[in-house]
Amino acid sequence: MERGDTGERQLKRSNNLNKFEKGQVDVFTIKAIDLGELKKLRIRHDNSGASPSWFLERVEITDLKESTTYYFPCQRWLAVEEDDGQIARELVPVDEAFVKKDSENDGQSPATLGLEQKAKSTTYTVKVKTGDKKNAGTDANVFIILYGSKDDTGIVSLKASKINKNKFERGKVDEFTVESVDIGDLKKIKIGHDNKGNSTGWFLEWVEIDAPSVGQCLKFPCGRWLDKSEDDGAVERIIFPAELQTIEYIPFVPYEITVYTSDIFGAGTDADVFIVLYGSDGICTQQKSLCLNKREQRMYFERNSVNQFIVELEDVGDIIEKIRIGHKGGGLNSGWHLDRVRIRRLLPNGKGSETVTFPCERWLAKSEDDGETVRELVPSDIFTEKLMKDGTLKQIEEEVEDPLEVHTYKISVFTGDIYGAGTDANVFLNIYGDLGDMGERKLSKSETNFNKFERGQEDTFTIQAVDLGILYKIKIRHDNSMFSPDWFLEKVEILDETTEESFVFLCERWLSKKKEDKKIERTLYEQSYDGERNSLDGSSLSVSSQDSNANLKEPKKSSLVKAAEEGSLIPYHITVTTGTEYDSSTDSRVFIIIMGPQKVQTERLWLDLPEGKDEFADGSVEKFSVWGLDVGEIKKVEVGHDGATPESCWLMEELTIVVPTKGVMYNFVCKCWLARDKGDGLTSRILNILDAECVNVGIKILYEVTVVTGDIESGGTDANIFMTVFGSNGNTEEMLLEKNGDRFERGQEDSFIMEIADIAPLRKMRIRTDGKGTRPHWFMERITLKNLTNQEVATFTYGDWLSKLKNATGSLVCEMPAVINDEQMMEDTTYTLQVKTSDIGGAGTDANVSLILFGEYGDSGTLPLKESNKSNKFERNQMDEFSFSEMLSLGDLCKVRIWHDNKGIAPGWHLEYIDVMDSAMDKTFRFQCDRWLAKGEDDGQLIRELACANNDILELKERTAYEIVTVTSDREDADTKENIWIILEGKMGRSKEFLMENSSKKRRFERGATDTFQFSSKNVGDIAAICVGHCPKDGKKSSAKADVFWHVQEITVTEMELCNKYFFRCNAKIPLRYKRRDYKVFECAKVAESFASKARSLVPVKYETIVVTGFEKGAGTDANVFITIYGLNGDSGRRALKQKFRNLFERGKTNRFYLETLDMGELKKVRIEHDNSGLAPGWLVERVEITNSATGVTTIFPCGKWLDENRGDGLICRDLFPRY
Repeated sequence: MERGDTGERQLKRSNNLNKFEKGQVDVFTIKAIDLGELKKLRIRHDNSGASPSWFLERVEITDLKESTTYYFPCQRWLAVEEDDGQIARELVPVDEAFVKKDSENDGQSPATLGLEQKAKSTTYTVKVKTGDKKNAGTDANVFIILYGSKDDTGIVSLKASKINKNKFERGKVDEFTVESVDIGDLKKIKIGHDNKGNSTGWFLEWVEIDAPSVGQCLKFPCGRWLDKSEDDGAVERIIFPAELQTIEYIPFVPYEITVYTSDIFGAGTDADVFIVLYGSDGICTQQKSLCLNKREQRMYFERNSVNQFIVELEDVGDIIEKIRIGHKGGGLNSGWHLDRVRIRRLLPNGKGSETVTFPCERWLAKSEDDGETVRELVPSDIFTEKLMKDGTLKQIEEEVEDPLEVHTYKISVFTGDIYGAGTDANVFLNIYGDLGDMGERKLSKSETNFNKFERGQEDTFTIQAVDLGILYKIKIRHDNSMFSPDWFLEKVEILDETTEESFVFLCERWLSKKKEDKKIERTLYEQSYDGERNSLDGSSLSVSSQDSNANLKEPKKSSLVKAAEEGSLIPYHITVTTGTEYDSSTDSRVFIIIMGPQKVQTERLWLDLPEGKDEFADGSVEKFSVWGLDVGEIKKVEVGHDGATPESCWLMEELTIVVPTKGVMYNFVCKCWLARDKGDGLTSRILNILDAECVNVGIKILYEVTVVTGDIESGGTDANIFMTVFGSNGNTEEMLLEKNGDRFERGQEDSFIMEIADIAPLRKMRIRTDGKGTRPHWFMERITLKNLTNQEVATFTYGDWLSKLKNATGSLVCEMPAVINDEQMMEDTTYTLQVKTSDIGGAGTDANVSLILFGEYGDSGTLPLKESNKSNKFERNQMDEFSFSEMLSLGDLCKVRIWHDNKGIAPGWHLEYIDVMDSAMDKTFRFQCDRWLAKGEDDGQLIRELACANNDILELKERTAYEIVTVTSDREDADTKENIWIILEGKMGRSKEFLMENSSKKRRFERGATDTFQFSSKNVGDIAAICVGHCPKDGKKSSAKADVFWHVQEITVTEMELCNKYFFRCNAKIPLRYKRRDYKVFECAKVAESFASKARSLVPVKYETIVVTGFEKGAGTDANVFITIYGLNGDSGRRALKQKFRNLFERGKTNRFYLETLDMGELKKVRIEHDNSGLAPGWLVERVEITNSATGVTTIFPCGKWLDENRGDGLICRDLFPRY
C-alpha cells in the first residue's frame, strides 16, 4: 500500500469446488508486486447469481516472502437487502491478539471487531436530491465515486436508499451509506448512471455528503441533467463542493451498543428502539434509532437475543453518566423486557477499548410495570482492555463509584380557570436540569382526575428519571389532537421527592393554534432562574446537546450586550429588494460583508429569512438586522449568495444599509444579476459606497432595556407595548417593544438592546399599551435603560396595572420619571390650566378640546379638557379652569398644541389665551392665541400651536458675556507658559481680541488642564468660527522662539445670556508668534442650543407642503393621508392632508397644502402615511417638498416607493429623509 495497489483481481480458483459457502474457508493465491506493509483491502461481488448475499467473516493474507499474516476482519454482509446495502467493503488490518481472543474463549458471545473497523474507516451519509422537474427521476443504476486527497472509494453503486423504496424519483431525497478507509479530505465526486431501464434521463439537483467522524458536511450542487438527450448529453458528471455551503461541527465518535433482551415470556419487541447517551454537565447525543428500517425491527430484539449496533454519535466525553433507552410503541406486541445494555468505546489512542454496562431488568411496556416505554439507566461497571507493548491484552474490571441516583418527580399541572381552558389533546413534557434533561414524556395517567387537563383543575403525574440536578426549565406541548385542543396552562409545579425540593414554572398562557401567538409549545423557566434565556430556541448551533444546558453557569449578561458595551459589534439594518423580471427569485442563502478602510471587514453576515419564508421572491422586500464588526467608515460592501447551480439566479434590485450608531443610511440601486449563467456569471459583487446615496437619519445610541413584569396573577400580556423616552435634548418617537415569543410574562425580567436617539440626560418615559390581544392587562413593575457607551443606568418605576379594567383610572398610558443615581430627574406637580374664550360673536364651542404642553423636559402627552369648573365649557368670554394632578413638571414651557374634533353644532372656536400654572415651580406661563380654530374662518385649521408669551420679555441686549473653556492635550510638551488670544467670528460680526493670560502665580494651559475665562463683549450672534493665536507674555519679539507650541484639544464657548454652547474640536498645535497675523482658525463642530434660545425662535410659520404622486398605473389613492414633519425644534404633530371637494393624490398629480405650526428649525424628516381606507388605497409617493414661507427654504424628501399593504415591504407609513 505504501507502493500502490494490486488492482482489482477476481477470486477464481479456490481449494473448494463450491466457493464461499457457510462456515467455510477458501484459500486463493495471488502473485503481485511487493506492496510493503498492507494498509487496506477492497473486496466486492457483482451481485449476480441466485443468492448473491454474502456474510464475510474475515480475510487473512499471508505474505509468503516476509511470512507475516494480516487479519482483515469484516463480520458484515455484502448484500443489497442486509445491513447498509453495500456489496463492496473496505477492510483494515487489526492486531492478532484481538482476533485470537475470539477463538480461545468460544463459550462467550463473540466479541466483534466492528468498532475497530469503524474507527479506522469513515462512514459517509450520502443524500441525493432529484430535481422537481418533469421526468426528472430515473430507473437506471446510479453509481458514485468519492475522491479524497489520498485515494478514492472506487465505484460504489447506490442501491439501497434508506428513505424511499423507489429511489431517484422526482423531487425526492434519497439517503445512502458509503464506507471507505482513509481517502483523506474529500475533494470532488463523480456521479453517473448506466443509462439502462425505461426512463433513464435524470435531473440531479445536489448531493450532500456528511462525514460525522470528520465533523464535516459538504454540499455538491449540480442542477443539471444526466441524460443522453438533454443538456450536453453526459450521463456522468464530476462535481466539486460549494465552499459556502460547507458545515463543520465537532466530529462524532463510534459507539458499539450491545442490547440484551431478557429470557422471559413475551420479552421481545418489534417496536422502533432508540437511545440517547449523556455525559457530564448535561451534554447529550441526539436521539438515535438503532434499527434502520422495519425489517431490522422485526429481526432484532427477540426473546433472549443479543443484538449489536455500531453507531456514530456526538462525543459526550470520557464518562457516560446515563443513557435513555425506549421505544415508540405501536404494533401488536410492542412490550419489551430489557435485561441490560453494554456500550463499548475505543480508548483515545486506539489501543484497546472500554465497555460500560447499564443494567435494566425491567419492562418497557404500556401494559406492564408502571406503563413507561422509556427508561433511564445508570452504569454499574466498566470493563477495560488495553493492548500492552508485548502484544498481550490486559483486562481490568471495576465498579462505577457513586453513579447518579434515580429520582422520583411529582409533577402538578394546573389548568387555568377561564372559559374554554381545558384540553383533550395529548400533552408532552420535558424537564431540564443542570445535569441534563429527561427526554420528552407523555403525561398519560393523571393520579387526581380521570378526565385530565380540565378547567381549573390540578393533575398530578409521577415520573422517574435519573437525577437532573437543579431544574431550571421545562418544555411543554400538546399535539393539537381531539375535539377542543386549545389549552390555557396556568403553571406547572415539580416536586423532586428524593430531595424534597420544589420548582415552580409559571405559564398563564394559551397553547393554541387559534389564540394569542398560535403556538402549541412553550418553554417555561423556573421562577427564580436568572441565567440566560435563549428565546431564539434552537438557533444556537450547539451540537453537544439538543438544547445547550451549558449556559447555566454564565452570568446574566448576554454575549451581545458584552460586545455592544465594548463597542466592537454594532447593529446593521439591511433591506434587500428583489427584482421583478422572470427568474429573479432565489432560494439560496444571501450574505453581506461590510468593509472599512485597510482590510477591516465584518465576517460573512448571513441574511437568513424568517420562518415560513423560503425564498427571496420576485418583487419582495426583505428586512434583516444583523450584528457585525464596527468597521469605522464604510468603504465597500460585498453581497452574494451561496447558490452554485445554473438555476440559482437572483436579481438584486436595491440594497439599503442603515448604520444606526453612525446615523447614516446607504441606498444602492443595483439592478444586477447574481447568477452563474446570467450577465457576467458572478454570484457575489463588491459595491463601492461612493455609488450609494447617503442619507443622514440621526445617530442612535445603544441601550440595554430591561422590562420587569410584576409577579402578580395574570400579570403577563400579549398586547402591543409602546415606549417613548424624553430627555433634555429632545425625545424619541413611539417605539414598539417586541414581544418576541415569551417576553413580558409574569415575574420575568426581559433584557434586549434598543437603538434610542441621542437625547440624554434622560428625564422621563411614557409607556402605552394598545389594550388588544387575548390578555390585554399588563402589570408593569419597572423598566431600566442602560446606556451601553457610558454605562449610565436610568430606572423608571411604575408598579401598577396598565388596563382598562384593573387600573383604578382605567388608563393604558403611564409616565415615569427617570431615576439616575437615586436622584429623580423630574418633579411631581399639578398643572392648572385657565382657558379664556374670546368676546366675539360665535366664539364659543361644544366640540371636544385637547391639548399638549411642551417644555424643557418633553411633552405632557394629550390632555383632554373635560372636567371644567363651569358646567358649560368654552362659552363666549368665559374663563374655564382645568386641573391635572400627579403630573411630572416639564420645567419651563415653550409651546402648547391645542385642537378640537369639530363635533356639535357650530363647533368653530375663537380662543383668546391659555394660562398654565405649574405648582412645583410656582410659575405661570401665558400662551396668547386670539385666533379661530374653525373650518370656515381664518386659514381653516382646527389645530393651533401657541408660543409661550413669557419668552418675549427676553429682549436681546447689545452686550453679553462669553465664557471660554480651553482643554490642553494630555501629551508631552502640550503645555505653554505664554499667553493665548482668541477672536470670535459670529453671524452679527466679529469680537475684539480676548487675551487669556498666564501668570507665575496662577499657571494656565498645563498638560491635560481645563481652564475657564470670562469676557464681556458685544453680542456677535451665532458663532461660526474662532481664531486662536499664541503670543509671548512679555510682548518682546525676541521671546518668540521658533519651536514652542501649545497643543490644544478643544475649546468651548458659552454665550451667557441665552446659554448657548459652541464646541470647537481643535486637536492642533498653535505655534508661538510675535505677530498677530499668525493664527489658526477652527470651525464650529457642534452647537448645544439652550432651551431658552430654542423657545425664543418659536414663531408661527406657514409651511407649504407639496405632495407629488407617482405616474405608474394605480399610483393614486382615495385613502385619508396624514403627515408628520420633524425638525430640530420639535414636530408638527400628525396632520390630515385634506381639501374640501377636491379629489386628491391622483396619478401623476401634485397637491399643495398649507400647515401652520411654530418654527421647527431645520427639517430632519417627514412621516407620510394613509389609513388604508377606500377602494384601492395603494399609493405611490414620488416625493414631498416642504417650504418654510418665512425663510423661503425648500427641503425635498424623495420617496419613490409604494405605500401599499400588498406590494414590496407592505408598509403604509414611511419615514422620508431630506436630500440636500
